[in-house]
Amino acid sequence: MSSPTVLVTGATGFVGRRLVPELVERGIDVRAMTRHPERYDGPGTAVGADVGDEESLAAALAGVDVAIYLVHSLDHADFESRDADAARRFGRLAAEAGVRQIVYLGGLGREDEDLSPHLRSRREVEGLLGAGGVPVTVLRAAIVVGHGGISWELTRQLVKNLPAMVVPKWTATRTQPIAVDDVIRYLAGVIDLEGAIGQVLEIGGPEAMTYRDMLDIASDVTAGHPVPTVTVPVLTPRLSSYWLALVTDVDVTTGRNLIDSMSTEVVVTDNRIRTLVPGEPISYREAVRRALAERLREGDEV
Repeated sequence: MSSPTVLVTGATGFVGRRLVPELVERGIDVRAMTRHPERYDGPGTAVGADVGDEESLAAALAGVDVAIYLVHSLDHADFESRDADAARRFGRLAAEAGVRQIVYLGGLGREDEDLSPHLRSRREVEGLLGAGGVPVTVLRAAIVVGHGGISWELTRQLVKNLPAMVVPKWTATRTQPIAVDDVIRYLAGVIDLEGAIGQVLEIGGPEAMTYRDMLDIASDVTAGHPVPTVTVPVLTPRLSSYWLALVTDVDVTTGRNLIDSMSTEVVVTDNRIRTLVPGEPISYREAVRRALAERLREGDEV
């Protein structure tokens, strides 16, 4: 099979700006979809389109073999309806354009859990993307660790700005963070991969840990010692989001939507991806080191 034409939505975002160069390096014809193509200076072919605009989206999808969907609206209070509308539209237009595979980066969490609005929305998007008939490959991840990622920025800024923390009890919930480098490797690896077509696959780093463990390790890598923490029994998502807004630059709406998900355990229970896309995943500690090193290379303080 000849090299596919791949459309990457959100090409200038946290994941997209890393994925496009990787695909181009692999010899893939990449269309980098952005709302502002005139500002795009990365590899691939810049394509101006918006998931909310049917005409521009249809033009972007014309002639595409595989579409990688990296869109979400966590910074909007009505993100569930916005994301559902966008996914429904994208899936329908992808089918009309003859796209043969959609790849979507979703969220971990067991099907029988009472999922948060954020994770529930990710599940809904999975189904809506495929409603038009295009097979969807879903990669479900927990926290993605890398410079510029919202969840990682929360962690980094907390351990940087606070000498000690009062933390809510949900910090004892287990999660399975994954390095952004591994996310890129898996996204690229499932393109046109027969065993991944139409499959829901779970991706994660090598260790499951609590959010408190994540804070301790991040602090240890950054400052050479774990940050002192005191757990309190009651700190609602609303109060937690205001607390985050005081000590980080993440806005209240995004912070609350993320925090709502942190009482749900999100760990990998299905390791099929390790067979489909072989390779040893990066440890959380190493992912933190890489995120901090990239930040320094860009001239920012750790």
